[in-house]
Amino acid sequence: MIAYDPYINETAAQELNVTPVTLEQLLKDSDLISVHCPLTKDTYHLIGKEEMTLLKPNAILVNTARGGIIDEAALIEALQNGKISGAGVDVFENEPVTPEHPLLHMDNVIATPHSAWYSETAIHTLQRKVAEEVVNVLNGNPPFNCVNMK
Repeated sequence: MIAYDPYINETAAQELNVTPVTLEQLLKDSDLISVHCPLTKDTYHLIGKEEMTLLKPNAILVNTARGGIIDEAALIEALQNGKISGAGVDVFENEPVTPEHPLLHMDNVIATPHSAWYSETAIHTLQRKVAEEVVNVLNGNPPFNCVNMK
């Protein structure tokens, strides 16, 4: 398995059993790409028209992260022109998505309503992690996943 992450170190990659590669190499070599990054100024349209040209014709692109990471216009064009085989979309650039959105009417797209995270296991894990976080902070420790330490 290959992965693109500009922040991963070699040790972490080995522990996850992935080979770190450049974004270009990932796009050229992958049959299935699953996006898992936050939406930031650096990841906005991370995969756009130029990146779509690097994908294999049989590639499937899945975004369950955040809308805006993939340029939807470029994705629609690539799907319509057979530049890629299919897409799985759980997030859209503009939400709520309108019923007329082109991705909702394509045979080579699976679209879900921003709910790919949901499962009974995920609900249980979410509840457990919230409780663990509260106990951790009440014990005087810094939060596990603090976004802003100010």
